[in-house]
Amino acid sequence: MFHPPFCPYRSCARHSDPRPGFCIRHGTYSAQCRAHAVQRYRCRTCRRTFSRQTFRVDFRDHRPDLNSALFLELASGLGLRQSARNLKLSLSCTVLKFRKIARHLRRLNLTLRRPIQGSSARFHLDEFETYETERNTRPLTVPMLIESESRYILWSESATIRARGKMTEKRRQAIAKAEKRHGRRRDLSRRALARTMQRAVDLAPGLGTVVLETDEKTAYPKLARGAFGKKRLVHRQTSSKLVRNTLNPLFPINHEEALARDLMGRLRRESWLVSKKRRFLDLALQLHMAYRNLVRRRFNYDEASPAQWLGFVPRRLTPEEVLSWRQVWGRRSVHPLSKSGASVGVWMARTAA
Repeated sequence: MFHPPFCPYRSCARHSDPRPGFCIRHGTYSAQCRAHAVQRYRCRTCRRTFSRQTFRVDFRDHRPDLNSALFLELASGLGLRQSARNLKLSLSCTVLKFRKIARHLRRLNLTLRRPIQGSSARFHLDEFETYETERNTRPLTVPMLIESESRYILWSESATIRARGKMTEKRRQAIAKAEKRHGRRRDLSRRALARTMQRAVDLAPGLGTVVLETDEKTAYPKLARGAFGKKRLVHRQTSSKLVRNTLNPLFPINHEEALARDLMGRLRRESWLVSKKRRFLDLALQLHMAYRNLVRRRFNYDEASPAQWLGFVPRRLTPEEVLSWRQVWGRRSVHPLSKSGASVGVWMARTAA
């Protein structure tokens, strides 16, 4: 049976300091989109009411039954328009659902993590390129960092870079036109790389040795030493010109990048599904990370997900579980596998013990 973990109103004293019996049951209500009645509660301190639904991801949704279906559609390489056709939703509704789901998954990706156990860890880092709106004038770089054995994606985000390559007169004119409209394009690759490496630092506070596999980009060594420290870092660089087969030391990250391009229509080259704005590509990356880390098997012959391999969750999550409880309260949010309302922090403490 569900027990509210705290009062959802931040101004209430029971929000940060919930005590046993801080709320009482306060009737139920029915909604057309749900077959069962929803339990309501009243806080004894602030006297305001809330319901079990207040803690759910589908809070205030009109079609909550389609959330997991949309998640799978988008995680399988389909675009928003085709997903809307398949689910018989309007395009505007599909777009809003995608953004809400992706923002929730970003929080979930962060709250379910814990420090990696052991004395050492091996990571792979690489960047691949895509674009927003126009390929020749508005390129993007997408750094991706994974834990090598589990294939867990620690982080991935996009950043603007300047147009480069062969410059014809027509392309120069197009770049000048784009800069006049959007401003001079900044190269934010190093900033994105630093943030991406920091996500690994947060999970490796107790590791004595950190092995980092990258290609020979000149910016990597300095950024890696600054993030992990020179003493415990073992940085191995491999030429990106080697054949990209299973014998290549960079095969794990090359494979994950290929998988991302296959499962994300926005990353395909010369695609109609390309993101028109970079921030929506970042949301799509969070959706892909949640699917890859929590729902999908590590490999086809495995039963465990990457997150399960690292001990972040006890088993693979279903799409319905991934989209179950809101994560806006950080570690105090309800764990996606909890039925009674136990928070992420409490659940992790129990499993660690």
